[in-house]
Amino acid sequence: MSGHFTAPATALAGALPGWVTLLRAPNPGPMTLTGTNTWVLRAAAGTPAVVVDPGPADETHLAAIAAQGPIGHVLITHGHPDHTEGSARLHDLLGGVPVLAADPAHTIGGAPLTASADQLGGDGLQIRLLVTPGHTADSVCLLARHGDERVVLTGDTILGRGTAVVAHPDGHLGDYLDSLELLSTYAGIPALPGHGPALADCGAAAEFYLAHRRGRLDQVRAALDAGASTPAEVVAAVYADVDRSLWWAAEWSVRAQLEYLGRESGTTGAGLEQT
Repeated sequence: MSGHFTAPATALAGALPGWVTLLRAPNPGPMTLTGTNTWVLRAAAGTPAVVVDPGPADETHLAAIAAQGPIGHVLITHGHPDHTEGSARLHDLLGGVPVLAADPAHTIGGAPLTASADQLGGDGLQIRLLVTPGHTADSVCLLARHGDERVVLTGDTILGRGTAVVAHPDGHLGDYLDSLELLSTYAGIPALPGHGPALADCGAAAEFYLAHRRGRLDQVRAALDAGASTPAEVVAAVYADVDRSLWWAAEWSVRAQLEYLGRESGTTGAGLEQT
C-alpha cells in the first residue's frame, strides 16, 4: 500500500544498469501502483538470465518475459498473488525452469530459498539472498552484483513511491523494522522495488521508512491516549487523509502496530478490543 505518503522515499535512480531490464505487468491499482515490476538480470548477451517476480497471470506479460530467454531460473520476493500468480504458467512457458521462493508453496521445480542460498546468479551474476520478513513472513530481498555494480531488489519491503503495508497477521512490524535496519546498511546502492520506479539509494530509502514507521507508532500511541478503542478507530484517527477505499489495508498495518506496542508494553494488542 502506498497511501498517506505517496512520494518516493529517496531520489529516483537514473538509467538502469545495462544488465537490468524492467518488464512492468499491466496490473496498475492502488496497491500495485503502476503495476508489478518483473526484473530481468543478465550479465551478457546469450547467457541465462535471472527473472525476479513473474507477476500476475497475464499471457501478454508472461510471453514478454519468456521472450527474454534464455532464462536460468526465476526468483520470488514474496508470495502475494500480484508477484506469483503467473509463476506456474511461466514455468511451463520456459520448459520447466525452476521457480524459487522462500515459501515452499510458491517454489516450483527446485528447493525453497534459505538464508544459506548465497549465490543464486551464475554466468557473471552474483545474487545473495537477504532475509527480510515483515511485509510478509516470507519476504526476501536480493543483492545482485555484476562487475562493480550492485542493486538491491526489494520486492514490497521498499516501494518505488509511498510506503508499504505490514500485512498482519502474516507480516510483523518488529520483523519489518529489523529488515529495514538491515537494508539501511546498503547505502548508495540502487533499489529495484516490486512496484514503482527504481530508487537511487536503498540505504536512504530504508532510513526514511524507519523514520516513517517510528512516527506512525507515535501517532498510534496518541490515538490510544485520545481514547481509540478498536483498530478501526485508530485507522480513522491516524489515516484520516487516506482514501477510505484503502482503510481495509491500513488496518493491516494498524493491527501490526498494535501487536508491536502490545509486546513493547507486555500486553496483548496494546489493550484494544481486536474487532
